[in-house]
Amino acid sequence: MSLDPRTPVIVGAAQVTDRIDDPTMSRSALDLMEDALRSAAIDADAPGLLPDLDLIGVVGGLWRYTDPGRQVADRVRAGDAATLLTSWSGHTPQHLLNHLATRIQAGELEAAAMLGGETNRSRRRAKKLGVELNRDYDTTIPAAETFGEPLVMATGHEQERGLDAPVTIYPLLESAIRHAGDETVDGHLSRLGDLWAGFNAVAVENPHAAVRTPMTPEEIVTPTGGNRMVGSPYTVAMNAHNNVDQASAVLILSADRAEALGVPRDRWVFPWSGSVGLDTNRLSNRWELHRAPALRLAGRRALEAAGVGVDDLAHVDLYSCFPSSVQISSAELGIGHDRPLTVTGGLTFAGGPFNNYSGQAIAAMVARLRDVPGLGFVHANGGYATKHAIGVYGTDPPTNGPFRWLDVAEEAACLPTRAADPSYAGPATIEGYSVMHGRDGSPTHALVALRNAADARVWGTSRDAATLDAMTAVEHVGVDAELSPDGLIAL
Repeated sequence: MSLDPRTPVIVGAAQVTDRIDDPTMSRSALDLMEDALRSAAIDADAPGLLPDLDLIGVVGGLWRYTDPGRQVADRVRAGDAATLLTSWSGHTPQHLLNHLATRIQAGELEAAAMLGGETNRSRRRAKKLGVELNRDYDTTIPAAETFGEPLVMATGHEQERGLDAPVTIYPLLESAIRHAGDETVDGHLSRLGDLWAGFNAVAVENPHAAVRTPMTPEEIVTPTGGNRMVGSPYTVAMNAHNNVDQASAVLILSADRAEALGVPRDRWVFPWSGSVGLDTNRLSNRWELHRAPALRLAGRRALEAAGVGVDDLAHVDLYSCFPSSVQISSAELGIGHDRPLTVTGGLTFAGGPFNNYSGQAIAAMVARLRDVPGLGFVHANGGYATKHAIGVYGTDPPTNGPFRWLDVAEEAACLPTRAADPSYAGPATIEGYSVMHGRDGSPTHALVALRNAADARVWGTSRDAATLDAMTAVEHVGVDAELSPDGLIAL
């Protein structure tokens, strides 16, 4: 069967990880993205293709570039390329790749690049040393066209009650997972150690990983001076590691353009299908804290579009900012823990350059598929396990028709949601909680999700030392509490 000339094909991919200790000698995010893009072209065995790019899409980052794609385009002499800049969310790299593949399949583009990069490591070192960095910001360039909707993490009330950051929310989701699995606190922690040790083992073999030190399950879960407790039950070694200088680039072309450029067939990796799914915008309205039903729908539809099942996947990368994210996605997708769940080592060990982790994962998946042919599956996550994007990739052309991208919004809108009651005070039952710790390792406060008698979700906090100590030692999901008008709980 002849190949449709509009078939999207990834021809080059590259990752860059800098480990420069002197921040004054460090490169900017723009430098890293340019390096990754040039390296991706070399990886495609077609270094001359960059000036003919139709579009350069950049994953939004923690920097002040107004149109980084335009600045990179000028550097690589792709001055005619259009540009996109994604909104802020961890699911955007896979979402953007699906968008580019869709446009190529439709004949709207023939050559595009996806870039992303961060320099949080050098920025933090510079701040500590009190030195200024030149980061190539050109704010005179008009803002790039935005791809994706703005990410809204929490309402004002939720923020007031402590729903302020992933580092607080994901351990709270973990407590709901533990309770749903009827696990003891110690047994659950032991299982988490085994799960995360599997990610660590992959990172040890990954030359691009930020942390390649082998760790046993016990070393991962045991608090020490160098591995303090952050949000119980998560130590530092179970949190996303964003203190990195990393970038990635992926080049995606039409089959016709790839052939015209002479890109060797052994460099080609095909996007087979993709999907996107949004669970409730607000965590307060999620039906169950330990589930993400829109992810289940997105995964199912992407696999159906590809004409394959979970058992057909040779390689998987599940978004791994925290262990709860992996457990939620593996449960919703039906992917067991008896296989590697990452091709990078995950955000803890490989590195989490904010929104671009999945950009690194897609580049790593391309390399893995070339080395070990078959099918690959990437899950990208944003918000509080809220926004999901899926990609299915293969070393052979799709067997179930052309590339297809699906949005499961209509199906997800029919899913049950939970009412929230911000003004509630009175008796309620604990549904999930996280106990946060200071840098000295001592508990500081707890964020608590509860349900009242009407089964609506309410939020509370505690700073009572005895309560915090008890919560870290004994399961408190299912325990009755009293919520005061100012949001404090009493057991």
